[in-house]
Parts: sequence; C-alpha cells; structure tokens
Amino acid sequence: MAKAKFASRIGLILATAGSAVGLGNIWRFPTTTGQNGGAAFILVYIFFTLLLGLPGMMSEFIVGRNGGCNPMRAYAKAGRRKAWGTVGIMGMVCAIIILGFYSVVAGWCIYYLLQAMTGNVLGTSAEIEQRFGRLVGNWWIPSLMSVLFVLLTHSVIIRGVQGGIEKASKLMMPVLFVLLIVIICASCSLPNAWQGVEFLFKPDFSKITGKVAFEALGQAFFSISLGTACLCTYAAYFNKQTNLLRSSAQIAGIDCGVAIMAGLMIFPAAFSVGVQPDAGPNLIFLTLPSVFTQAFPPAVAYVVAVLFFALLTLAALTSTISMHEIGTSLLSEELRLSRRTAAWIVTAVCCLIGMLSALSMGPVPMGLFGKTLFDNFDALTSNILLPLGAFTTTLLVGWAMPKRTVIRQLTSHGHYRWRVAALNVFYILVRFVCPMGIATIFLYQTGLLSV
Repeated sequence: MAKAKFASRIGLILATAGSAVGLGNIWRFPTTTGQNGGAAFILVYIFFTLLLGLPGMMSEFIVGRNGGCNPMRAYAKAGRRKAWGTVGIMGMVCAIIILGFYSVVAGWCIYYLLQAMTGNVLGTSAEIEQRFGRLVGNWWIPSLMSVLFVLLTHSVIIRGVQGGIEKASKLMMPVLFVLLIVIICASCSLPNAWQGVEFLFKPDFSKITGKVAFEALGQAFFSISLGTACLCTYAAYFNKQTNLLRSSAQIAGIDCGVAIMAGLMIFPAAFSVGVQPDAGPNLIFLTLPSVFTQAFPPAVAYVVAVLFFALLTLAALTSTISMHEIGTSLLSEELRLSRRTAAWIVTAVCCLIGMLSALSMGPVPMGLFGKTLFDNFDALTSNILLPLGAFTTTLLVGWAMPKRTVIRQLTSHGHYRWRVAALNVFYILVRFVCPMGIATIFLYQTGLLSV
C-alpha cells in the first residue's frame, strides 16, 4: 500500500507548523520572555532559531522524506544500520510520554474554557487562586479532562493523513490566528498598553546576559519540536518536490510569529493593570484571569476569557496531533496493525500516563526525587530524551548518512539547486554547531552548566 502524502502545499505547511505551534508558544514563550528582559531576549531567540532550529528541522525532514516510512525504519535506512532505528523508537516513546502529561495541562485548558463559557473564570485574585487550587488538588476532573483531550486528538488521527491531520490543520491554524488577532486588538486597546508593546519590541541590550542567551537557546530548541521525531514522521508524507529549506523557513517563521503574537496578546494587558511581565508559569491560569477582570468591562472580559482559553485548547491540539501520529505510524507499520487499532493503543497509553500524572499532582503525590510524576515525566523528556534525539539526528545527517543522499534530499532530487558554499554552511551547522548547541542545552537544563 502506497504511503499517504499531504494533498497540498498549504496543508503540509499548516500541519507541520501546527506540530511546532502549541502551548509552548502561548504559555512558555511569554513566561520566558517576561523573565529574561523582553525584546532583547526575542532577538537572541530568533538568532538561535535560525542558527540551530532551521538546520535541526531540515535534518529531521531529510531523514523522514528519505525513509518515506515510520521513524524507526527511516533512521535505520538513513544510517544504513538497524541500530539507528533506536533513535526513532526513542522519539516515539518521548512523544507518547509528552502527550500523556501534556494532556493534563491541555485538560486544564478545556476545563477553563468550559468554566469561562459559564462565567466562572473571572474574579478576584484570591477567588482565582482558590479555584485553580481546587482543580489541581482534585483527581477525577483533571483526569477526565485529560482523557477527553487525548480522545480529541485521537478523533483526528484515525481519519488519516489527508482526511484527518491535513484537513484539521487547514481549519484549526487559521482559526488560531484569528483568535490571536482578536485578543491582541482587545489587549492593545487598553490604557498604558503601549508599555507592553515597548517591552516586546524595544530592546535593552544591557539585559543580554549568559542566562538570557541560554534561555533563548533552549526556547529556540523546544519551540519547533526537535527531538521527538514529529518532523521526521510528517516528512514521510512530503512529496519529492517539496523544498525542504523553504518549508523549514516558513514553519520556523510561523512558529516565531505565533510566539511573538502571544506576547503581544499578553503583555499589553498585563502592563495596563500593573502586573509584572515576569509573573512566571502561573501567568496563564492565575494571573491572566485576574488581568482580564481588572482590565475589561464585565461583558468584554467574559468574551476575551472564552476566546483566550479556546485559543489555548486549540494550540494544544495542533501540537499533540503530530505526537500521536508518531506512535500510530510506527505501530501500524511495524506490527502490521490497522491504523485504527494502532491509534487506540497509543490513545490508551497516553490516557494512562495523563491520569497518573494528574493523580500525582492531587491526592496521591507519586513520583521520584521529591517531584511529582508529572514533573518527572517533564524532566525526563525535556532534559534527556529531547536533547538526545536532536543530538543524534544531527550527528546522523552530518556524519553517518551518505552525503549524496543528503544532497539529493536538499535539492529535492535535483528539482532545486544548492550552491557549494550553501551546502558547506549546512554541513558545518549540522556537524558542529548544532551538536554543540544541543549539548550546551543538555548541560544547562540538567544543572551541569551554570552561568
């Protein structure tokens, strides 16, 4: 049976960009930006996205399209040894774990969306904090919302590449942009909102420190889904004429654009009511509902809150589709299962991980090293599996994969021309710069390197 392909270029770009665009853009980026000086951090982040993100993304695309199959087989084919297939398996395991515990936070988004629609999200700071504490301390509501979110992802996956992933991406990504723009307009119309705009776009270069550089490097790495084999899996659905460089640049541009738009949505509203930009991880579920309550008239605050949590839910869903697809693709091909059966296996495992993660944050504090199971899963994937997957991918493309095969993929089988100088730059990046950058992220994330 022929491998499924994306039916259109716009579908390809939106689906792959959706893999990168997620809660990390709406939640992690504004938080990290607020804690690291605003505009100066953004410039460093964009620089590292170009330096590290683009060649890293292209490396996964090269492996995936060359293989034209699930990531385990694709990595084994690229490295010409079965042992390289373990990188694809590791990517699948990493993606399933992330989808599992990520679904807990995504479930909070669904819960808050439902609460916002009934007018139960806004209020005083004390009321909002108590509401969030009750949610996290519960066990069955977060578990139920987590399972519901995974089932939403499952409902897309079982419909296939064109009828599910591509069709959903063509619908969800434009809606996501519309929601962003609507909330940005509301946020920027507030008194003193210009201070938030300046914070995002007027750099103070004195704020660029070693810590800021490391945080920007980490944000550039995590924001485009490197290391999970998501991009490799999607690249198997590219056709031979897809321009990998142009597609990578467009996807990275969309990812950076959404992240900056998220900042433009949040910071003007925060500054308008005197909330500090470094509010931290509590920004989304604790700080912003308070900001909406203070900044807008009740009717407007209600609409903004509904749109905002709809945006969060949508952003979470666009990224988890690709995580689910890795396991579905690999299991269906390797175990010769139907797509529906493979999808149900992945869904069941993710639901179990999500429920255990939710339970560990509530009445049963399971975990290791003084952390909850949720935090353990986060540390395992963010600090170990993701950097290791990205590191081995760049080594594979830079050193183990035949150069003629890499060039054939870069040129789309001769459809596009690459100058010798450009090829040399690419190889310098994937052989030396990217591995060193990823190793630095690993050392910094694990606390082995400090500034």
